[in-house]
Amino acid sequence: MIRTAGLTEVTEETFEAEVLGSALPVLVQFTADWCGPCRQLAPVLGEIAREEADRIRVVQLDVDRAPGITVRYGVLATPTLMVFRTGEPVKSLVGARPKRKLLQELADVLDPARR
Repeated sequence: MIRTAGLTEVTEETFEAEVLGSALPVLVQFTADWCGPCRQLAPVLGEIAREEADRIRVVQLDVDRAPGITVRYGVLATPTLMVFRTGEPVKSLVGARPKRKLLQELADVLDPARR
């Protein structure tokens, strides 16, 4: 598993509590050890996790270790980024991108006034 400071790894056993039960929106990176773009994106997500900790949680889920959740949410490619709010998926992004672009795409999640 690609571990980055500030990111929690969730599993099939912890997904409900860590993601669906979170008071904050949660950005889940569906990732895999063999995924090059996932490794590129991990430091960016670590920065966002630290900088936006009061507005969003960022976690990683290994698609090979959590196939049930991967199938449940229709994840077909890695990295897939999925934002959950109050237990429901509200946004899905596929592929690595620079931090600035990712923050632009997450603006509606990070800024409640823009919803």
